[in-house]
Amino acid sequence: MRMFRFRRGDGSVGCGVITADGQRVDAGELARDYDEAFFERGGMGELREWLAKGAPGGVPVREDVAVLPPVARPSKIICVGQNYAAHAREMGGEPPSEPVLFMKASTAWSGPYDHVVVPRDSEKLDYEVELAIILEKRGVHVEQTEVRNIIAGYTVMCDYSERAFQKERGGQWVKGKSCDTFAPAGPELVTVDEIADVQDLSLWTKVNGEVRQHSETADMIFSVAEIVSYVSRFMTLLPGDVIATGTPAGVGGGFTPPRYLRVGDTVEMGIEGIGEIRQTVVSGLRDIPLARRGGTE
Repeated sequence: MRMFRFRRGDGSVGCGVITADGQRVDAGELARDYDEAFFERGGMGELREWLAKGAPGGVPVREDVAVLPPVARPSKIICVGQNYAAHAREMGGEPPSEPVLFMKASTAWSGPYDHVVVPRDSEKLDYEVELAIILEKRGVHVEQTEVRNIIAGYTVMCDYSERAFQKERGGQWVKGKSCDTFAPAGPELVTVDEIADVQDLSLWTKVNGEVRQHSETADMIFSVAEIVSYVSRFMTLLPGDVIATGTPAGVGGGFTPPRYLRVGDTVEMGIEGIGEIRQTVVSGLRDIPLARRGGTE
């Protein structure tokens, strides 16, 4: 099952699903939003039953609608740093012995095609393509063998980073990771049953058409199951929470000299079997008022 969120013509948030024959339909009252409450009440099971009946009453979704992030703003966005050995080396470190965890503010959550905004005083804006996990169920001290049972599915996310904020402003990564628009995700939530092997997917980034990152999830140091189980030791995972699993080598800060993003650049990212997202780098918030940003809903 492939789920997505969009902006209806009246400005409200719509929740859609793609049928077996590839049609995009509005789930209407069946799913008022893909949020913590939806997952907790078993909404995904209801969606599957509705689809199995042929999606009765489902209204087609126009192709030109604004696409929002695939779930409503989560309670938390947890990220894993340096989870590809080559990326750890390009950033000047050794592969970690345990997952390196940090958080992105949930206000960074945005749509897959929203602009990424250069924050005030930014000098070193960077990109990181990541496989992101979206959770369906609450989890605490989850065993690796049980991880699949609490995952709703996967999406593409970019962990945009301001490296000067991250590394030169007191050592707190969260400051370089949490600016508005720094966590675009989508275009869909692809459920676990759609992916034969999540540890065997290619992922890539292009900047202005040039391939900068290209790798495989097989190169992760810590697998999806290891990551979710590990994170659940330290915090309660809630339905709708997002865990980004790290990025491969090829980020802007890894080049000599560094190749950071500039206003006007176009960043495209994709993961095999999941989808592609795209952002344009802009200066200031004038082009995307707060009330219209996908991640604020």
